[in-house]
Amino acid sequence: MSDTETTDDDIDLTNPTYYLNRELSKLEFNNRVLHEARDERNPLLKRVRFLSIFTQNMDEFFMKRVGGLKQQIAANVTERTPDGSTPQQQWEQVMEKAYPMFEAQANCYHEAIKPALSEAGVDIVDYDDLDADEQATLTTYFEESVFPTLTPLTFDPAHPFPHISNLSLSMAVLTKQDSESETMFSRVKIPQNRPRLIQIGDDTRYVLLEEIIAANLDRLFPDSEIIEHSTFRVTRNAEVRRNEDIAEDLIGLVEEVIEERRFATVVRLEVETDMSDQIRDLLTTQLDVSQREVYELQPPLDFREFKQLTDLDRPELTVPEWTPQPHPRLTSHRDEQGNIFKDIRREDILVHHPYHSFSDTVQRFISEAAHDPNVLAIKAAIYRTASESKIIQSLIEAADNGKQVAVMVELKARFDEEDNLEWAKTLEENGIHVAYGTIGYKTHTKTTLVVREEDDGVELYSHVGTGNYHSETAKHYEDLGLLTADSDIGRDLVKLFNYFTGHSLHEDYRELLIAPGNMREQFVDLIQREAEHARAGHEARIVAKLNRLEDPEVIRELYRASRAGVDIDLIVRDICRLRPNLENVSENIDVVSIVGRFLEHSRVFYFYNSGDERYYIGSADWMERNLDNRVEAVTPIHDTYLQNRLDEILEICLTDNRDCWEMHSDGSYTQRTPGEAEEIRAQSVFMQQTLDGVWDRK
Repeated sequence: MSDTETTDDDIDLTNPTYYLNRELSKLEFNNRVLHEARDERNPLLKRVRFLSIFTQNMDEFFMKRVGGLKQQIAANVTERTPDGSTPQQQWEQVMEKAYPMFEAQANCYHEAIKPALSEAGVDIVDYDDLDADEQATLTTYFEESVFPTLTPLTFDPAHPFPHISNLSLSMAVLTKQDSESETMFSRVKIPQNRPRLIQIGDDTRYVLLEEIIAANLDRLFPDSEIIEHSTFRVTRNAEVRRNEDIAEDLIGLVEEVIEERRFATVVRLEVETDMSDQIRDLLTTQLDVSQREVYELQPPLDFREFKQLTDLDRPELTVPEWTPQPHPRLTSHRDEQGNIFKDIRREDILVHHPYHSFSDTVQRFISEAAHDPNVLAIKAAIYRTASESKIIQSLIEAADNGKQVAVMVELKARFDEEDNLEWAKTLEENGIHVAYGTIGYKTHTKTTLVVREEDDGVELYSHVGTGNYHSETAKHYEDLGLLTADSDIGRDLVKLFNYFTGHSLHEDYRELLIAPGNMREQFVDLIQREAEHARAGHEARIVAKLNRLEDPEVIRELYRASRAGVDIDLIVRDICRLRPNLENVSENIDVVSIVGRFLEHSRVFYFYNSGDERYYIGSADWMERNLDNRVEAVTPIHDTYLQNRLDEILEICLTDNRDCWEMHSDGSYTQRTPGEAEEIRAQSVFMQQTLDGVWDRK
């Protein structure tokens, strides 16, 4: 059914009342993250970690989402989102909702986490509370390790207002030369290449770097009177765009975006609650921010660096360490040469990170391909990768070993543009053919193709996953990946990689769902088919595990399926525009969200299909940008054993009664509690199952 068909019997499913606002939904997710820091049931250092994660999430939210809204407002955009909101209305709602969240974070630190740390023997102390010897030691540290890095920038008729870099913590300082002179403003940037929490002696006591700097301002401004000092922090818009259609050089375009982002519009100004009006007025004027964009918060500002505390050797204060395990199907049949391709050709293999080791599965797949004399070619799509990537190194070694290597590096992966530019240059310098994304689309697929010559001909080996080729995030992000020798999937990937390096996008694929191409149509058909089965009186069920559910057309089809009687369970990590449990609209739809020690990141799709069940995993969420504006790949899972594993993964997520949140029709969430029942934490179950060998076929 097309978007122009807006009615469904007696209900107009395009009515804004049936859709939630995506920005407010994202803030609801960040509230769930903050809850993990506030939840006293969690180990203390895990709470500290979530305090840091909340700051990172909100930074990104303001840079991307609020920055985008400000751009639309400046361009006089009045187009309404599916929930009926204009950019101006969304901006106002976001600013109102975000402020109490920051206050809650500050209160959580001062009233709960800081006292609890102190009780556990980890003290974050005020500089003024230190004795004279300790202060003298810190002064020596300041003079030797901090002072040389500082550059005070004064604003006066001879000096322009200094550039304040994005997300940097700064100190505003007011000084006077003498009683007759005017007060002068200077900015001191708190160095990011120094630890933020400075340990005092051998104790587990720490003092904040900005307090040490504040105590030694007389060394920065000799012969001056320090009138006032106060910290502040600036967030700039990251939603900087260029017209790719007229760009002559995609690399040059991305470099321009990176540079412009440094000087982009300020979208948030965080200041200490006791900052004087004089400094505050100066900052708001020079940074061109409204009073509504100023967040007065109890210091310290910026909790990102507090994650350094999570490295303390205090196992009783944190969750037990998890070591990702080798996959049993990639070890039990390993021959003397460790040939992974025999294992994959024997049977499809599903890997589940971080429960399975990335290095022993996906990384091994590419590494062995690089050194296998029978491998003819390797093709890989890189969206994000680690700073010291063994994947990249393996691809370079493959080229050195005479393989044909082609790599699609997405230069427009937000906040990874600079790293990806460097990787692209490194690959090219080593003789590897590099494609720099595609005009008009971001390439978000997580795919690798290995072409191998064998006794019975050329064999295609494929990896299609939900997560990036990033060894570090694979330790913290929950993801799935399929390793397969299915020739149809391999041929589909051949077509896809030809699009990356050529220019023609195929729409006919044997197995894969590809966006832009057949993916939207296929997903809509699968949903509509379940609705048809339900109307015919047959069992009908849909389960989808996603990061985000935003696309209006997909939501309308889910509403129609619910009205037809399809039982629908959605596991949506953060943004969800769909309203569950609405009378006569979504009564058969339940939505839950899991927030645990690992970031839920996999996408899994299940359709009962009148007993001919369909299972899929891949890189795409049900979002307009994924279905229409990105290159995505979703693969079917045919193997019955692997289908059963996906069934179990979905069922365990749905029965989680500790880390799972139930969504209500107004967009709010309630966390499940086990009560007197046995506690079920999906991620803990998966860890134990992996240790117990559940992935080894019996």
